[in-house]
Amino acid sequence: MDTITEVKARVYKFGNKKADGNSEMKNLLGGKGANLAEMSAIGIPVPPGFTITTEVCTEYNSLGRENVIEAIKEEVEESIEAIEKVMGTTFGDKENPLLISVRSGARVSMPGMMDTVLNLGLNDEAVLGLVKRTNNERFAWDSYRRFIQMYGGVVLGMKPQTKEDIDPFEEIMEHLKDKRGIQLDTEFTIQDLQDLVYDFKDAVKKQTGHDFPTDPWDQLWGAVMAVFDSWNGNRAIYYRKMNGYPADWGTAVNVQAMVYGNMGLNSGTGVCFTRDAGTGENVFNGEYLIDAQGEDVVAGVRTPQQITKLGSERWAELAKIEEADRAENYPSLEELMPSIYAELNDYQQTLEDHYSDMQDMEFTIQEGKLWILQTRNGKRTGAAMVKIAIDQLKEGVIDEKEALLRIEPNKLDELLHPVFDTNALQRANVIAQGLPASPGAATGQIVFFADEADKYKNTILTRIETSPEDLEGMNIAKGILTARGGMTSHAAVVARGMGKCCVSGAGALKIDYKNRVLRVDDKEYHEGDWISLNGSTGNIIEGKVATMEPELSGEFGEIMELSNNYSTMQVRTNADSPKDAKVARSFGAQGIGLTRTEHMFFEVDRIKAMREMILADTIKGRKHALEDLLPMQRTDFEGIFEAMEGLPVTVRLLDPPLHEFVPHQLATQKELAEDMHISLSAVKNKVAELQEFNPMLGHRGCRLGNTYPEITEMQTRAIIEAALNLKEKGIIAKPEIMVPLIGTANEFIEQKQIIKETADKVFEERNDSVEYQIGTMIEIPRAALMADKIAEHADFFSFGTNDLTQMAFGYSRDDAGKFLAVYLEKGILTHDPFEVLDQEGVGQLVKMGTERGRVSKPNLKVGICGEHGGEPSSVEFCHNTNMNYVSCSPFRVPIARIAAAQAAIKSLN
Repeated sequence: MDTITEVKARVYKFGNKKADGNSEMKNLLGGKGANLAEMSAIGIPVPPGFTITTEVCTEYNSLGRENVIEAIKEEVEESIEAIEKVMGTTFGDKENPLLISVRSGARVSMPGMMDTVLNLGLNDEAVLGLVKRTNNERFAWDSYRRFIQMYGGVVLGMKPQTKEDIDPFEEIMEHLKDKRGIQLDTEFTIQDLQDLVYDFKDAVKKQTGHDFPTDPWDQLWGAVMAVFDSWNGNRAIYYRKMNGYPADWGTAVNVQAMVYGNMGLNSGTGVCFTRDAGTGENVFNGEYLIDAQGEDVVAGVRTPQQITKLGSERWAELAKIEEADRAENYPSLEELMPSIYAELNDYQQTLEDHYSDMQDMEFTIQEGKLWILQTRNGKRTGAAMVKIAIDQLKEGVIDEKEALLRIEPNKLDELLHPVFDTNALQRANVIAQGLPASPGAATGQIVFFADEADKYKNTILTRIETSPEDLEGMNIAKGILTARGGMTSHAAVVARGMGKCCVSGAGALKIDYKNRVLRVDDKEYHEGDWISLNGSTGNIIEGKVATMEPELSGEFGEIMELSNNYSTMQVRTNADSPKDAKVARSFGAQGIGLTRTEHMFFEVDRIKAMREMILADTIKGRKHALEDLLPMQRTDFEGIFEAMEGLPVTVRLLDPPLHEFVPHQLATQKELAEDMHISLSAVKNKVAELQEFNPMLGHRGCRLGNTYPEITEMQTRAIIEAALNLKEKGIIAKPEIMVPLIGTANEFIEQKQIIKETADKVFEERNDSVEYQIGTMIEIPRAALMADKIAEHADFFSFGTNDLTQMAFGYSRDDAGKFLAVYLEKGILTHDPFEVLDQEGVGQLVKMGTERGRVSKPNLKVGICGEHGGEPSSVEFCHNTNMNYVSCSPFRVPIARIAAAQAAIKSLN
């Protein structure tokens, strides 16, 4: 692409109850721009502005700055004129300046991941014009110092020199506060603010080598291009990877007339939610600050106040503030500005009704006039997600299909995490109290810097306040603790989106980055010390606290039951023990799709018999050792069959190569030689003999069973006898015996014959029988190609996509980590193929194998038992391939159930 292409429009205007776009245009206008247009059209008071489309971002990344400016210059100039007409001000005019904000806006919410600039258009002349027009000298200079600080950081790259340092502008302000003996930004005098402006500009010149730009149009183009650049900034890239968002989406840029919350005591700014983002309760809530601009609330530079009286009282209770003190010093917006609150309350209800979902809104009050700056579907915890969906279903706002489609399957995992044991909490030493910003339980060792969040196995990221730069560390840490910020701070909003436990605004904490110390009253906690966070109460607890399994809400059960009404594909589990089987069944598993018998051989009392079998030189010796293993295997199967009473259980015969079972340490080899009364050299020779160059492609799976048929005989006998034993107790067992790693029909036929002959022999001995099936695991590409031949003899197929991926790509799961990260970073791969099914390659083998198998046997049962069986997009692929079931680990069963229901609903549309 060498030149700018012709497109219908690159800039879309909104405001004054009119708009060029609407909420359906998120791909083009980004979520923020589409919603600004929609709000304008339905009469919500939105400052006028325009949106530069996501397509321009893509053009910018291909063609560069000058070409893009040339392409959009005329449309931007026309749009600025439209704002000027509405606001009665002029961009670049020194007497009556129009000031604007420049914000990013991807098609999905990415809170704090990209850049924002406020008060753009100010310079040394315009600030004097603003003073004259508003008759508010303090406001004008405060806006100017804010602009230089934001523009300097976002566009000019003014950053801390080391991680122990603070923002260079913050450092200048802290120095002035110390000199003046003040604590808050609002305590700066007009002279202080003027001094800060000139000190900030000096700092810019020293660090960048250039004067701060004074021409408003240069400022605008610099800010627009900085927003486009931020789409490919480190934090945005990490956020996209974390959520699976494509890099080619791009971001829109939203330019709006500034409205001011920092014009005095009848102005302010805030963030609010139409429902509780942590619990899902239908309660309007949020935070605000008087005489502040929007970034102040989320940055946590001052303690925000609650919007509703109820929320204010709850906050005071948590913060241990007396009601009288709260009412005087921390009044709610409802108490302080009742008419503004009533108007805001009306708008929040209008917007939730309009979008039929919980909204996250930003607002500004300018000298008694309310403006809505943004609305979006709010980030929420897994528990809130489920409750809101069920509540809105019962309220008649959405139907059953929409309620299911509202669920993000992977977020259900949050509901299944352990919580603090209530008895342990009673004995816990609570050292400080913060705000319950994101529910959950977290125990870990203190770290103070995001890039050290992986320093220990479990960490609590402990910060004065978090910033978007901390995203990766926040994702790695078990919990997040901040000394500043409220329930709508960056830490709180991002943590809720991640489903991460967070306690914010713990004002009693004194954090010393340089010495890596956390002080609470007269006690010190150092890096590496253990603390625990209760994200549901805001308690900060000394040391570790024991956990217990969570109690799932009634809404969780309701959404799971709802999924059954729409799923056409079953969800089974991968389970190797009765305990895992019971857990999976409690989550609604409809059987077991994979029981790995080799896991049963590694227990201490069994590994010896297994090794004796391997070391035996004769069939007689192997059979003798297998006789010792038989009752152990039979007992295992009885427990699993009983846990899954009445449901099918697929048992995979022995799969790994024998060398995995033999001892490789000299001390263990000596012990085995003594137990078996053979020489150490005999053991060593056998270990060496079993060693393979590429064991994943070697003597394993059905190759073992066909080489040593006595192994298949023993396992078959254990399975069938276990089913018969349960039948005698009145318990129905439905065994499905699965032959692993076949590549030819003859391999399967050979194993099937052994299984059938053994089962018939047991039936004859017991004078009784049970129904069972014999199938195979399709995990070799050739088996997928030969599926029609194999299906003539098999009762079912189960695709083992872990090995199928390994063999189709030629990637070793054990070694791919050396290059996969690089491949993902460079875009050679879009996903790790061991986590997300490669639908273009491996998926086509699965589809081909299913279709060819059903040519030979139309009623062939087909499933998947690789870990992809619990990954939502892979589950949808399996549904579209007409599989009978997917199978996944127990704790991913709810995720797969929702994904299966969603796939069925989507296929109907």
